[in-house]
Amino acid sequence: MITSAQIRAARALLDWSRQTLSERSGVGISALMRLESAAGIPGGNIKTFEAVQKAFEKAGIAFIGGPDDGPGVRLFTKG
Repeated sequence: MITSAQIRAARALLDWSRQTLSERSGVGISALMRLESAAGIPGGNIKTFEAVQKAFEKAGIAFIGGPDDGPGVRLFTKG
């Protein structure tokens, strides 16, 4: 499960606005705001998390570590 900090970090690495993430994931902006503002692992529908994670992964983001083990993100460039 990804954390709120990982969601914020991934969005920052890609220089995506919430609007961009919303368009690419199909998740509403208000839901994204709730995900990003929570501490640790945000509560919510698993399908929402999957949609956000898949959008980031398609853009080259890899989620590393776990909530209790150094969570982070890494950007892989395509080329």
